[in-house]
Amino acid sequence: MKARIRITLKNGVLDPQGKAIQNALSALGITGVDDVRQGKYIEVQLADTSEERARETVERMCRDLLANSVIENYAYELAP
Repeated sequence: MKARIRITLKNGVLDPQGKAIQNALSALGITGVDDVRQGKYIEVQLADTSEERARETVERMCRDLLANSVIENYAYELAP
């Protein structure tokens, strides 16, 4: 089973990397971009075939290592 995990900064948390991307887009002449927020995308191949156990594993990975719960949100989807 594969887990596709998206980690993003919470609203209100400053995103200097997103601002740098926005400035670079402007420097390239790309207009109409009001805001850029960057995040992380992680794919994990799991040995678990039980969706329930896979969800427990992914929740633990995100909570204990992958996401900083103070400043980040996470969401994931499981695929066979």
